Amino acid sequence: MQKLLFLLFIGFANLAIGQNTLRHYVDAATQNSPLLFENHGLNEVNKLEAERLKAFYTKPQIGLTAYYLFSPIVSTDGGKTRFVANTDAATNYYGYDLAASNGGTYSALLNITQPLFNGKSYRTAAQQLEIASQINDNNSKLSVHDLEKVVTDQYILCLQDEQQVLNIEELLTLLKEQQRLLEKLVGSGIYKRSDLLLLNIEQQNILGQQAVYEANYKRDLMDLNILCGMNDTAIVQLAPLELSVEPKTYNSLFLKKYELDSLSIDAQQRIFALKYRPQLNVFANTGLNAVVASTLPSRFGLSAGLSFTYNFFDGNQRGINKQQNKLRIANINNYKRNFETQNSVRKQKLLTELESYTVRGKNLYEQLRQYDALIDSYRQEMAAGQLSVINYITVLKNQSIAGQNKVLLDAQKLILINAYQYWNW
Repeated sequence: MQKLLFLLFIGFANLAIGQNTLRHYVDAATQNSPLLFENHGLNEVNKLEAERLKAFYTKPQIGLTAYYLFSPIVSTDGGKTRFVANTDAATNYYGYDLAASNGGTYSALLNITQPLFNGKSYRTAAQQLEIASQINDNNSKLSVHDLEKVVTDQYILCLQDEQQVLNIEELLTLLKEQQRLLEKLVGSGIYKRSDLLLLNIEQQNILGQQAVYEANYKRDLMDLNILCGMNDTAIVQLAPLELSVEPKTYNSLFLKKYELDSLSIDAQQRIFALKYRPQLNVFANTGLNAVVASTLPSRFGLSAGLSFTYNFFDGNQRGINKQQNKLRIANINNYKRNFETQNSVRKQKLLTELESYTVRGKNLYEQLRQYDALIDSYRQEMAAGQLSVINYITVLKNQSIAGQNKVLLDAQKLILINAYQYWNW
């Protein structure tokens, strides 16, 4: 194995060499995911929104209002016509009715409004934000799960390319050994030089395949780095990967999504119902409030009171909203049942495919074992001049094809296991 790895590294001459595991790439993809960063940010936004709602529902509102109204008149009292900037004593005049305008208004008030008995309203709003945060957390877990699957699939593809390169290197090693033997046999007159040329031509064909597999490995490794958001162009060796089918999962986070969606609709219903709760506020103000400029110094004062609102009828909007949410929850439950049915069949399908791959893998393993024995036998026959070079090359090609099929089969089996583990979650 060490010899094969050495040969692989020779094929990647002048390139940076290292070794990375699947966990290395999954962690990088998770850390670099913009979607996960966004979900984390949304949770922080929800925390701040909860603080804002607490202030809105339970804290006093303090503000300053100032108001000045200039409403002059043209007075004709006493038979004299004159312009009056501000008065409340005229009887005959042109302008706004003094009863409506007061002849002007001067107001500068500090206002305080304190909501009363709003704790339940705040808790209801906060519960909706808590459910929204749970949805974000679940979405983050689903996103990580999605990343793990696609990164693992790409990692398996890279391992497949890497193993193909190793197989080609092993084949080239056999050919080079046979070339050295054949050169001696040609020198002894046991084989013709044309036989050696055939072996050399086959070596060139295999070198061409080697270049293709190496290019595939480099390409797929770069795609893996891109998928993980890694600014890395080094060609590295990947660690082997073992996957196995794990026991059935009963608490699926796929189903958790439907549960949280239903809870979110319930929370929205409770938020909608808040508008029908009685609202009691206590308010107070202090400052200046006058209608005549000459009385401003003595018009500072204060006032306080209670305000009450209660919306008891709005055309049955509350009932309509309940019916809408009932239909929405029914749709969610229908999607959930459909997913459970599909997922059950999907997992059984994957398990059935895995069984067939296991049988095919055993057959290929036995076939390769027999090819190894046959190649050893042919090597001895060639050393004795008893075997055609063409026959040897033909068997070598067939062995190479069987080896490639074994690599593809192993990779497909890993991908199927990864798919099963993805849905069995």
